[in-house]
Amino acid sequence: MRQQFLRRAALGVSLALAGLAAQANDADGVKIGVLTDMAGVTADATGRGSVEAARLAIEELGGSVLGKPVSLVSGDHQHRPDIGSGMVRKWYDTDGVDVVVDVPNSSVALAVQGIAREKKKLVLFSSPGTTALTQAQCSPYGVQWTYTTYALSRGTATAVVKEGNKRWFILASDYAFGKQLAADTETVVKANGGEVVGTVFHPLNASDFASFLLQAQASKAQIIAVANAGGDTISAIKQAAEFGIASGGQKLAAMLLLLTDVHSLGLQAAQHTYLTVPSYWDMNDGTRAFSKKFEARLGRPPTFLQAGVYSSVRHYLRAVQAAGTTDSDAVMAKMKSMPIDDPFSLNAHIREDGLVVRDMMLAQVKSPDQSKAPWDYYNIVRTIPGDSLAWPLSESQCPLVKK
Repeated sequence: MRQQFLRRAALGVSLALAGLAAQANDADGVKIGVLTDMAGVTADATGRGSVEAARLAIEELGGSVLGKPVSLVSGDHQHRPDIGSGMVRKWYDTDGVDVVVDVPNSSVALAVQGIAREKKKLVLFSSPGTTALTQAQCSPYGVQWTYTTYALSRGTATAVVKEGNKRWFILASDYAFGKQLAADTETVVKANGGEVVGTVFHPLNASDFASFLLQAQASKAQIIAVANAGGDTISAIKQAAEFGIASGGQKLAAMLLLLTDVHSLGLQAAQHTYLTVPSYWDMNDGTRAFSKKFEARLGRPPTFLQAGVYSSVRHYLRAVQAAGTTDSDAVMAKMKSMPIDDPFSLNAHIREDGLVVRDMMLAQVKSPDQSKAPWDYYNIVRTIPGDSLAWPLSESQCPLVKK
């Protein structure tokens, strides 16, 4: 009986301390940590722009919540899971960070997901695409906000295969994101009656794609799918042009192409490329208004990854206000029950597995003569319903999904 009493007393003390900690955090306000890439392969598409996107969301909601200030910290994970997870552990343990956002690089994101689960702290992923975040390694404290490799591959590969391009070769980055994007692309190609005649993986931040492109040329594939991100995408497409890929009759399909990538490539090189996007700066009056403020600070409109950071921070702060606390479980419950309300999100909601299901758009890069203004790069071909871009919950590997 004495041991039972002591156990109960210890439990009561730990619960009381947890309650006091939550009250202390609420008293101090809200702190948001932007974990991003400041100098690496995705720095242009995330980086400083992600930090400013978060800051604009905070400013838009008045800079405070529950009568207390909202503050912001940021860090560069350098595409290393050990650095990213160490930074996040310190943020959660000693720096009072309530939620981490962005996290480009799927390997880093999976490491951070584990820490957030352990610490019962929230993490909102805008930039990593691996489906593992909301499939087998899902967490009650994680949300995959902007896109998945599954969604992008289904949107783009389906359209390209249906145009009669049946033979594919995949050039992908050799880490979790690229491997997942390659696997998802192959699944979609085969499901639509095509075949993948070869796949090759390159190291992150590669400078020389010659050997990989020679393999792709030799495969006689109609389509060479570029399944990587940022600087690697730009380098692969530029070097493909130097190798005469297009003049030889093969076409490129970029499975993840960002606004900054198109800008670096130029419309002459990127024109007519199909891509799937969750959002675009020129979608509507609301996105144009936000992009004008963003461009005043960064000199250009946001990528859809940076727009996702803005959207996730905005929804989080609205949920904190509605919940009346920063307690992670209470805030997550509010986030899942409230509609996602911002100009970049089309019919978006958070599922029980932590995936944000949203309508996306099939876009095509404009030719130089079609572009009428700076950053006017996309023709929107059609809207793709979100439900068609998300795996059915009946097939989910996430332990949170009730079956």
